[in-house]
Amino acid sequence: MDIIITIIIGLVVGLLAKFIMPGKDPGGIIMAVVIGIAGSLIATYGGQALGLYQPGQTAGFIGSLVGAVVFLILLRLIRRATGGAGPQA
Repeated sequence: MDIIITIIIGLVVGLLAKFIMPGKDPGGIIMAVVIGIAGSLIATYGGQALGLYQPGQTAGFIGSLVGAVVFLILLRLIRRATGGAGPQA
């Protein structure tokens, strides 16, 4: 049951992050979930490294949203650095 809740929260956070940072990003719903979950992980482990969270404590909704926006920024920087080339069909 925890994984389903994580996916649902990841979807909401990912969609909000894409709404906050509009632009051309690859993927649809699945990528939004991945962005949301990655944002949560970035916020949790980054917050623990900075001393904002105790070991074992996870980031909240706002922290996950901030992490997802940071993740989107990193994705766009990497995409720009590589020339924006993706898989060609």
